[in-house]
Amino acid sequence: MFRLTLAAFALSLLCATPLAARTTGADPAIVAAVADTHRTAANRLRDKYRHPVETLSFFGVKPGQTVVEYSPGGGWYTEILAPLLHHKGRYVALAGATPKAQAGLTKLLAGGGTRYAGATAASIDTATGKSNVAPGSADVVLTFRNVHNLVFDGPDTAPRVFAAFFKMLKPGGTLGVVDHRLPERRDSKLEKSSGYLKRSTVMKLATAAGFRLAAESQVNANPKDSADYPNGVWTLPPTLEEGDKDRARYLAIGESDRMTLKFVKPR
Repeated sequence: MFRLTLAAFALSLLCATPLAARTTGADPAIVAAVADTHRTAANRLRDKYRHPVETLSFFGVKPGQTVVEYSPGGGWYTEILAPLLHHKGRYVALAGATPKAQAGLTKLLAGGGTRYAGATAASIDTATGKSNVAPGSADVVLTFRNVHNLVFDGPDTAPRVFAAFFKMLKPGGTLGVVDHRLPERRDSKLEKSSGYLKRSTVMKLATAAGFRLAAESQVNANPKDSADYPNGVWTLPPTLEEGDKDRARYLAIGESDRMTLKFVKPR
């Protein structure tokens, strides 16, 4: 009972300060989508770690665009992007071509009802890089905390997927990447197990595919994160893999330190 009350209290504090006041200069449409009370309470509590208004504004997302999100998982960003693009634009949820992955997307989009009207599911075969997203059709491709999974899959998977991202974007289009940051001095072997990636690794993947780095932001940085935990990044919230062990310590750290990189497909 106490935990539920505490969560509700935290959410009330989050909502007490008008979102627009905390995001001066941001696109009002993004601010409204993030402030939408249809978003689940648990997801809204993550805003202080994931900074959706600032992140989407940095990537240049706006109504009227075709935005592809790779591997949306449980739909944390879908709750924001699908309604944002509902009346003007198009949200495309992209995942693996397996029946299980595609069934997950179908369920995710159906769960949004009319608020997700117009959103579509798309597939990519990570073994070949083939996708049913039309070449040159996307204004923005986004991937949040997913590149490390591509690296887990082997040396060829991530390059294939980045090449597919490049192909589906319009000339001048944007690839936005957010992922858990491994300090450059650490052993690269940790990228295969910890969930953290070096910035240089993402840079190599993107530039090899043809992208150019346009800008980077520290909006999702967390200097409290030492990136050296027994169960990798999943030691921190929201997963808290260690359970009650050192729980207060990990909650005080918060979610991981993340790089936020904006790449463009040259015109």
